[in-house]
Amino acid sequence: MEITFLGTSSGVPTRSRNVSSVAIRLPQRAEVWLFDCGEGTQHQLLRSDLKSSQIRRIFVTHMHGDHIFGLMGLIASCGLAGNAQPIDIYGPPALKDYLKACEKYSYTRIFHRVKVHPIAPGMVYEDDEFSVSCDRLTHAVPAHGYRIAEKDRPGRFNVEKAKALNIPSGPLYGQLKQGKTVKLEDGRTLRGTEFCSPPEMGRKVAYCTDTVFCDAAVNLAQDADVLIHESTFAHQDSNLAFERKHSTSTMAAQVALLAQVKQLIMTHFSPRYAPGNPIQIRDLLAEAQAIFPNTRLAKDFLTYEIPRRRDTASTTQVIAGKS
Repeated sequence: MEITFLGTSSGVPTRSRNVSSVAIRLPQRAEVWLFDCGEGTQHQLLRSDLKSSQIRRIFVTHMHGDHIFGLMGLIASCGLAGNAQPIDIYGPPALKDYLKACEKYSYTRIFHRVKVHPIAPGMVYEDDEFSVSCDRLTHAVPAHGYRIAEKDRPGRFNVEKAKALNIPSGPLYGQLKQGKTVKLEDGRTLRGTEFCSPPEMGRKVAYCTDTVFCDAAVNLAQDADVLIHESTFAHQDSNLAFERKHSTSTMAAQVALLAQVKQLIMTHFSPRYAPGNPIQIRDLLAEAQAIFPNTRLAKDFLTYEIPRRRDTASTTQVIAGKS
């Protein structure tokens, strides 16, 4: 699983940061899932190593423009490029009405290849490998955070060991792979767990934006490998955070600490902290790290790879050359 930040600014783009969008690339199935799609996201995709033809699902948190204004343009461009892959979009109930209005007034047909799923707290999507759930956050308009959970995988089956013990290949291998106990015709009893390496624990990512500190964010982020959390304001501007229902750097860190996540990545920064201003984004990092040391700042095109949990020797890392 690879996370790529396509937009990390709050409200409006800046010279160095576009508005909200995060991509999760799933190499094992050649798919890209987008979380939010602010204006200009398709341009950011063109500048990244991601392929828009692999976009399979888009998850929208809420209806503010800096999270949805790029959606129609991206869908239309994918259609004009001849990308035949259907796209499933998940978001607030009003999202379908918004896209239907865009389709009507721009004379652009999209619903023959797009399906919109209205969300409510609970399970949003599930297949054999992944599940995505959401919960209601605390923002000025209805907004939801998402939790992406990869399902555990059984460990690798030791074929060499099975052959050395003269275990007939075929259905017996399948049963042992599943961890079952089997009895052979010669009277031997074999336990599948003795032929498999430890299972690979599924990875978990939480995406929480826009919101002021709330219990729902903590629940979504519980034991996550990576928490992506908005940090619109510095701690000293907490009055603005409460007024506008956004988070400070310290609120994001508190969520990470309470949820016992492995890595916090802060995003959705107010343009007020641009270079030259009294408070800068690096100051927000220092505030968060005082509470939760394993915190880093997102920036546009940062790509972050999450290793499998079975690999205890490795740690979550930025892919070389993309930091």
